[in-house]
Amino acid sequence: MKLVLTLLCSTFLALGVFAQLENNPMPSKKDWKKVDLSKRSADHLMFQFGYHGWFQTPDSIRTKGFSNSFNAYFFFDFPFKANPRLSVGLGVGVGTDNIYFEETRIDLKNPVGVQFNRDSVNELKKYKLATGFFEIPLELRYSTNPANMNKGFKAALGAKIGLGYDAHTKAKIERDADGNTSYVQKEKDRKHFNSPRLVATARFGWGNFTVFGTYQFNAMFKEGRGPAVRPYSIGLAFSGL
Repeated sequence: MKLVLTLLCSTFLALGVFAQLENNPMPSKKDWKKVDLSKRSADHLMFQFGYHGWFQTPDSIRTKGFSNSFNAYFFFDFPFKANPRLSVGLGVGVGTDNIYFEETRIDLKNPVGVQFNRDSVNELKKYKLATGFFEIPLELRYSTNPANMNKGFKAALGAKIGLGYDAHTKAKIERDADGNTSYVQKEKDRKHFNSPRLVATARFGWGNFTVFGTYQFNAMFKEGRGPAVRPYSIGLAFSGL
């Protein structure tokens, strides 16, 4: 939680500093009508990769390794006429999350809800829960170089709504209780997962690279169908075009 709050506070601070610079009466006012924005780079394409975690994870659930998120979006960018350093980005894309567990088996098809069970019998090389969402992100953007957003400082605050299309577990089993070795086992079912999901987003950085953070407002699982965890992620974004 501290990581996401730090990221959000830093973004607000950066936006406040640049807003003060913009309102400073000392420099001459920019005539934006003379700036050619017709061929500008405006972060139309964006890829994000980072660490993925859950807030409010019960002590009985044991995670391990580098759980991760990967997102890919295409944006339309709409600059403000009065000041194109500010713009609104509206996009579409997909978001995927993978979280890894230690000595744990997850039952997605249990009619009561998702069950997290301790597994100390089978030798598991890897075990993960993967989810996928179709997403529509919306950003309020700020850039010091609106004619070419591949250069200069930029920051964005926003939200995204996602509709789930996938939830599955994948186990790489070295040896099971029956002596079978080296095989992969999958289970797919998303009936206990919330959809849609609503996620807050923030990012800031320089040129094509920004640091991003996300926090999901609603719980991952339907009420009473799993632990009341709320996913978050923090990582690096690459954008351009």
